[in-house]
Amino acid sequence: MTRRPRMALAGLALLLTACEGGGDPVEQALREASAAHQAAATETTAETEARSAATAGDQAYVREAIKEHRAAIAKAETTLRETADPALRQMARSTIDARKAEVAALQAWRADSTSSE
Repeated sequence: MTRRPRMALAGLALLLTACEGGGDPVEQALREASAAHQAAATETTAETEARSAATAGDQAYVREAIKEHRAAIAKAETTLRETADPALRQMARSTIDARKAEVAALQAWRADSTSSE
């Protein structure tokens, strides 16, 4: 083989490797979009499965935490009714405010977690 045909073959090989899979650019774009869509669907499925696996334990924790916070609120309300000590009354009010906020946050989490399933 002479030098000229070798150069032509080398040039052709370079040209073909530059095409990244060759073919129609529209088909290449569709393949890339399909691959991206598949990757996103796989990631979403994995996230959903992970969330579902944790949901039972999370729901149990939230249910018990709400029950405990409500019990603490009831005890603090009893303290407000039964004591005249200003320091204890202030602690009881602080407990009520903090625990009510925590109950609201837990209930919001619970509502959000059940609506996303």
